[in-house]
Amino acid sequence: MKMSIKQLRAFLAVAHTLNFAQASEKLNMSQPALSLAIHGLEEALGGMLFTRTTRRVALTAEGDAFFPMARRLLADWDNTEEAMRQRFTLQTGKVSVAAMPSFAANALPPVLKAFRDRYRGVNVTVHDVINEQVIEMVSEGRVEMGVAFEPAASSSLQFTPLGVDRFVAVVPRLSPLAQKPNVTWRELLMSDFITLQRPSAVRILLEETLIQHGHSLKVAFESHQLVTVGRMVASGLGVSAVPALCEAQMGELGAVCVPLGNPVIERQIGVIRTAHGPFSAAAAALLNTILQQFKLR
Repeated sequence: MKMSIKQLRAFLAVAHTLNFAQASEKLNMSQPALSLAIHGLEEALGGMLFTRTTRRVALTAEGDAFFPMARRLLADWDNTEEAMRQRFTLQTGKVSVAAMPSFAANALPPVLKAFRDRYRGVNVTVHDVINEQVIEMVSEGRVEMGVAFEPAASSSLQFTPLGVDRFVAVVPRLSPLAQKPNVTWRELLMSDFITLQRPSAVRILLEETLIQHGHSLKVAFESHQLVTVGRMVASGLGVSAVPALCEAQMGELGAVCVPLGNPVIERQIGVIRTAHGPFSAAAAALLNTILQQFKLR
């Protein structure tokens, strides 16, 4: 037989008051039930914790030694219970999310603002990584969720679509293309092209789609960061094409975004999580916030 938390609380109440009547009142427990709890604890530990007479209750030497240990045990129990309650009620907690740069820099901040306004005690770690790394981090369990282009069908991953992201042309403000209502790929590729380095999913998607439509993507400049691509375009080094999620960011960097077609290149974007396994309360709340921001819930 092992001691229980009920027995521990009973012991501490009697040890504090040295009076069974007062202890039973404090615990809202009958005196027979209190005596039974103390007797069960003494049996579990192997000896007497109190000496009892009709006039006096006192701690034995073993009871006196057990007193500070019991207080620590109960404090740890209560602290653990409260910590877990706060996590499940989202007063505290932590969640990690991976997101491809176009989403992390543009669509994610408003989501995080809405989440923070509601769950101020929850810490959020954002991994701003390329599409392939998002999928890898989710698959390996390093983050609970990711936001990326729709991956290949998999039994281990679950994809929740947020919408379709269409690529737009990015050109310098003084370029004649900046004045056009829309641009074709043939027109865009007449200028030096700037894009992300491989193995970026954006780079691979552009190359593969353009080859299918008879175009060759000749790259003049490449970078690991969309911010660098935008600044290069803004400075007049060439043109680019980025997901429409990046329009505001490109504008802030000094470039102009124009609708791009012939061919239209677009991909479904959404939340990726493991199909099986636990999902924390914080992660569930963040997913719900993302869906609300995208008017999907």
